[in-house]
Amino acid sequence: MLETKIKQENYVQSGIDKKIISLTTEGEKEKITYHAKEPKTYNFKDPEEKVRASYFCELVLRYGYDTKDISLEVIMPARTPSNIADIVLFDKKNTPYLVVECKKDKVTDAEFNQAIEQAFGNANSLRAEFTAVVAGNTRAFFNVAGHSGAERFKNIIADIPTQYGKPPAYKFIKGKLDPRIVSKEELISSLEKCHDTIWQGGKVAPTVAFDEVSKLLFCKLKDEKDTVLDGETYEFQIGTNESKEKVVKRIKAIYDKAKKQDAEVFQGDIGLEDDIILQVVEHIQGVNFNATDLDTKGVAFERFLGDFFKGKMGQYFTPREVIEFTVKMMFEGMGLKILKQPQNYNVLDPACGSGGFLLYALDHIRKFAEANIPDEQRRWSHWHSFAKENLYGVEINDQIARVCKMNMIIHDDGHTNVIRTSSLDKLPEITAVHKDFRGDYFDVVLTNPPFGATIKGSETGDLLSTYALGKGKSNQKTEILFIERCIQFVKPNEGYLALVLPDGILTNSSLQYVRDFLMEQCQIMAVVSIPQFAFSHYGAGVKSSVVFLRRKAHGEQLGNYPIFMAIADRIGYDATGRKDASNDLDEIFNQYLAFRNNPVNFM
Repeated sequence: MLETKIKQENYVQSGIDKKIISLTTEGEKEKITYHAKEPKTYNFKDPEEKVRASYFCELVLRYGYDTKDISLEVIMPARTPSNIADIVLFDKKNTPYLVVECKKDKVTDAEFNQAIEQAFGNANSLRAEFTAVVAGNTRAFFNVAGHSGAERFKNIIADIPTQYGKPPAYKFIKGKLDPRIVSKEELISSLEKCHDTIWQGGKVAPTVAFDEVSKLLFCKLKDEKDTVLDGETYEFQIGTNESKEKVVKRIKAIYDKAKKQDAEVFQGDIGLEDDIILQVVEHIQGVNFNATDLDTKGVAFERFLGDFFKGKMGQYFTPREVIEFTVKMMFEGMGLKILKQPQNYNVLDPACGSGGFLLYALDHIRKFAEANIPDEQRRWSHWHSFAKENLYGVEINDQIARVCKMNMIIHDDGHTNVIRTSSLDKLPEITAVHKDFRGDYFDVVLTNPPFGATIKGSETGDLLSTYALGKGKSNQKTEILFIERCIQFVKPNEGYLALVLPDGILTNSSLQYVRDFLMEQCQIMAVVSIPQFAFSHYGAGVKSSVVFLRRKAHGEQLGNYPIFMAIADRIGYDATGRKDASNDLDEIFNQYLAFRNNPVNFM
C-alpha cells in the first residue's frame, strides 16, 4: 500500500522490515540483497550503495512502485558495458520508464552535473520517459521525453510521478510531503555543499560566500516558518517546468520580505547568479531546518561555523566542552533558580562571537523544560520567552554579529537582543544602541573576552579614564578592561559572572592591582584551570582559567572565605581537536557541588 503522507522515513530500515531488501553480515563484509525484478546482492559498505538502497526502498514505499518492476545495474544497449544504469523502473508493459543515477552524498557540483549527463545518456539509450539523479539530499528530476537532447532546465520536474501518474507541479506541500528532518551528518553535508557551490573553488571570497549562504539559508528558514497551512505549497523549491527566472524571483521575494522585517540581519541584496541560486535550492529544498531537533542543528551549525571561521577567517571560538561546563556551573552549581524561573534572569555575553554561550544557556533551559514540564505549550513557552526576552549579546564585528543572529534564528529565535558595537565603549553610548545594555542590569554574564589586544589612550580620547583599571595609563589590555565592564553590567549583590581569563591576570605580580580590584568588587566563587591546548585547535594558545564570581553589594565586606579551585587536565578533546573520552570537567562540577554544600570539608 502506498504511504502517501510519509513525512520522515528511514527507508532502509523500513525496506528491511517489509522485506523489500535484506542485509546480511559475513565476517567484516555487510551485504545488501535487493528483492527486485532480478534479485541482486552488493556491498552495503559502499557509500553509493547506501544511497541506492534508500532510494530503491523509497520508490516502493513512497511512490508506490512494485519491486518486480525495478532492475538494478542495467547494461545499456549499443553502449560499452561500463555504461550501466543504477536503477531502472519499468512500466507494466515492461518498457523502461525511469532511469536513476545514484551518487554518494557530498559529491561536488561538477560530479553531480556529470551524473546528470550520465543519467540522460542512459535514459535516452533506453528511451525512458523520466530520469533522476540522487546524491543524498541533493536530487534532480527530469522529463526526458518530448525535449531536445541538450535541454537540462526546461525539462526539470519537481519530482517523479507516483504510480505512473503525472509529475506533481511542486514536491513539497505542507502536511502532505514536508521537507525531511535530517541527521547531523546530512545537515552538515547540506551546509557544506551550499558553501562550496557559492564559493566556486575560490572565485568568490570566503567571507562573501558565507554571507550569501546565510542569505539563502534565511530564505529557507523563513519559508518553512511562513508555510503554516496544510495543503500550502512551500516557496523554496523548484517546480515542474518552471523557468529559472520564476524560481529566482520567488526566492528573492522571500529575502526582500525578510529584509524589511529585520534589516540588521539581512543586509544587501542576494548577489548570486541565477544558476548558483538554483543549485543551492537543489541542495536544501528537501531539508526541514525548523523541524530538525535543536541538538542536531546546534552541532551541525557549530561544526560548519567552526570549520569556516577557523580555517578561512582566522577567528576562534570557545570550544563547546568549555561552554557546556561553564553554563552548567553557573546555572546549577551556583544555586541560581534560573532553570525554574528563566524569565527572572537576564543573561549577557558582551563578547558573544557566534553566540555559543547564549545558545548553550538557552539549550540548558530548554532541556530542563523538556525533562520537567509535561504540558507542551507551557514547556515551549518556558524557554521560548527566555530566548526572546532574556538573552543579550554584544559583538563588535559586523559579520560575526550577523552570524550570531543567524545562529540564534536557527535555534528558534532569540536574536533580537544581539547588538553590534564595542562593549568597551562608554556605557551611555552602548545604552543608546539598546536601552537594556546598562549598568547594574544583568543577572548573569558569561563570556570569553578577546585576549591580547590593547586599548591606547592616544587613539580613544578619554575612554581609559572612565575605567578604574585604565585611569592614569597610556594603554590597557582589553581583557583587563572587560573584567571591569562585566562587573559594571551585573547587579550588585545578586549578579553572577563566569569569565574565561588568561592565567597571567591571576598570577603575574605586575597585575596584582587587577586582582585587588576583582576582590574588592566580587566574591570569587571558583577558579577552574583549563589546559594550555584548550584553545590551540581554535587558533589561540593562551593558558586560561574560568573564573566564577558574584558581585558584592555596595559596601559589602566578606573577610576571609573559602574559594573552590580545580585543575582540568582533560576536557573531552585533545590538542588536535579530536574527541577524548576523558573529561575532568564533569568531576570538577560534582566536586564543586560538594564544596558548596560543605566547604569546611575542603579546607
